[in-house]
Amino acid sequence: MSDSDKSSHILNTSSNLLGFCLLVITSLKISNYSERTLIDEFTALSALLFILSSILSFLSMRTKKIIFSNRYESLADTIFLVALLCIFFTVVVITFNILV
Repeated sequence: MSDSDKSSHILNTSSNLLGFCLLVITSLKISNYSERTLIDEFTALSALLFILSSILSFLSMRTKKIIFSNRYESLADTIFLVALLCIFFTVVVITFNILV
């Protein structure tokens, strides 16, 4: 997989998961469930990280200098992984709240 392919996958997946996060936040606000849990805070953090990952992967694809492109891509990849871990933690909290 070439570098631009990796960046395009990060951009595509980050933007899709950003939409998912915004849907979760909106659903929590409509149901008035957000005041009782930390789910919306973790989801908002994930959304911000997915936005940052999307921006960095876009910059990676558009930057002409290879060294900057590689740095942006590496940073986007790391931030994307952290955002996925936040989503994982959110799912764990949702599961714990449903079971208890």
